[in-house]
Amino acid sequence: MRPWARRSTPSRSSSRSRRPAPRGSFVQHVLIAPDKFKGSLTASEVAAHLAEGLRRVRPEVPVETMPVADGGDGTVEAAVACGFTRVEATVTGPTGRPVTAAYALRGDTAVIEMAEASGLRRLPGGRLEPLTATSRGTGELIAAALDAGAARVVLGLGGSACTDGGAGLVEALGARLLDSRGRPLPAGGAALRDLHTLDLGGLRKVPLIIASDVDNPLLGPNGAAEVYGPQKGALPADLRVLEAGLARWAEAVARALAGQAGGAAPGRAGALSPGRAPAAVAATGRASSPPGRTAGGGGRSAEELAALPGAGAAGGVGFAALTLLGGTFQPGIAYLLDLLGFADRAAGARLVITGEGSLDRQSLSGKAPVGVARAAVRAGARVVAVAGRKTLTGEQLRRARIDAAYALTDLEPDVDTCIAEAGPLLERLAERIAQDWLTPDPATPSP
Repeated sequence: MRPWARRSTPSRSSSRSRRPAPRGSFVQHVLIAPDKFKGSLTASEVAAHLAEGLRRVRPEVPVETMPVADGGDGTVEAAVACGFTRVEATVTGPTGRPVTAAYALRGDTAVIEMAEASGLRRLPGGRLEPLTATSRGTGELIAAALDAGAARVVLGLGGSACTDGGAGLVEALGARLLDSRGRPLPAGGAALRDLHTLDLGGLRKVPLIIASDVDNPLLGPNGAAEVYGPQKGALPADLRVLEAGLARWAEAVARALAGQAGGAAPGRAGALSPGRAPAAVAATGRASSPPGRTAGGGGRSAEELAALPGAGAAGGVGFAALTLLGGTFQPGIAYLLDLLGFADRAAGARLVITGEGSLDRQSLSGKAPVGVARAAVRAGARVVAVAGRKTLTGEQLRRARIDAAYALTDLEPDVDTCIAEAGPLLERLAERIAQDWLTPDPATPSP
């Protein structure tokens, strides 16, 4: 699938869903706050090209750039652009090879994105390893941030290469996963079928906030393996293996937490019966948990824990984060905009330009452009979106609080050309936006 070609049915819509601002409405401050164009440009590159195009037409208009992300790829970059310090560490990649990954740190707050250490882009040669890929490197990044003094860790989920339920992540933070002979389990989701003992006695405490809008459960037809496994290279037979491993993992976690609640040896699951695992939850089987949700776990069954909304995020990392680390889910883009100070940057702006590679129905479900638009409207700004391609109707754009949308495919119908020439095409779109929305007041001399 090409980077901008999400699974959606294209629909006709004009390049501008609403009429441009009337003449005489001189814009004194423009904020450019886009997400990445996946497979083409980073968010910072998108913002730079848009700023260049605006300045060609209206050099007198102050322009600020603020790359954004919703918790997936580019989250660390967005934090660094807003004043966080980039910190690098050598950690375990998804295949076990060392990789250099980065997190962002400001004061006692660290921002970590799973894709940095355990993402698809970290696979050597792009070769998918659905059964053995591990989240361990993300846990090592969290440990590095804690060692650097972080008292709050914001974890962005997205772009992960693994389906190990977060087992590798918690191992890096001190948990032990052993087989029936007391040996450490190999990495990956498939090995979880042989899990015999889960020892949480050495697990570090992590003040964790999970920035994600995913609400899938761990197991079942809407779970981590069935929904996201194929994107990571899992074939039908692999999905059955991963589902069995995740089910056994859920049983082990439930037993370990029950042991903690009952005063047994700290967080030790004890022996699991061979083949014992919870049945896959039904498509509608979910435990209730409100927004800003946290789980805990003591006293809950494996089925209840597996059904927690968000447990299936990032190959099941959401499950480990909720149940074993006491993490709290927060809506990705809304939380990150608040953390990065979007309201202050948008204050006084009359126009905010946002965007992403594909503006479609998925954009309406917690993606960056809609989150930016809603926050910008609260600040009193008009909102324009840019995209590589778009399929949203004018009515959908209005409901998303977007005043107008411009697509590269309006200028160049061939998607491959749009991807290859995204930068210059964005500059041309920005020139059009400047002409439509930044009309100088008649009393103001033209530059």
